[in-house]
Amino acid sequence: MDKRRLGRSDLHLSPVTLGAWAIGGSMWGGQEEADAVAAIQASLDAGVNCIDTAPVYGMGRSEEIVGRALRGRRDGVIVATKCGLAWDSPAGTHKFTMTDVDGSQHPIHNDLRPERIRQECEDSLRRLGVDVIDLYQVHWPEPGRPVDEAVRELVQLRSAGKIRWIGVSNFSPAQLDSARAIAGDALVSTQPLYNVLDRGIESDVL
Repeated sequence: MDKRRLGRSDLHLSPVTLGAWAIGGSMWGGQEEADAVAAIQASLDAGVNCIDTAPVYGMGRSEEIVGRALRGRRDGVIVATKCGLAWDSPAGTHKFTMTDVDGSQHPIHNDLRPERIRQECEDSLRRLGVDVIDLYQVHWPEPGRPVDEAVRELVQLRSAGKIRWIGVSNFSPAQLDSARAIAGDALVSTQPLYNVLDRGIESDVL
């Protein structure tokens, strides 16, 4: 499978990335772990070399399953995950309430405090079973909180060798400008809502 360079980074991704949201189970009716691991490994066998996940996908379960699937297969695989949505703390701004597969309700909070980002990064490294995260993304900007503080923390995590490159998700053009002013060329991606039915970003973000 052909590879494409991501921004000015040294990451060369397959055009198809495996999104691991549904693998977490929550909001998707549940998944069999063995099937999820087999799907990840089949995608790698087919030439996919990037897996995109997030802590909030199944409240940590997606990252754990991705980590199990990558045991012994980490080389050459680009691992992308995110920060900023918390299910285990009331701090920050309430974003939505997630229903788990057992019917339990979990309030999800948008929390981009630097200390929270540091904790999330360490938790993601542990769940994924990796020494460094290739692409670490802010999942959602927090309403009422400038993105500057969060991006500065990502720059610090990069300097500490915890992450390799910085990405953002669901950022407006103004927020992208703010992030780029701080992160510079370390900011290599933005992940917006974009599909054949929802093309709003063509008028601004793109």
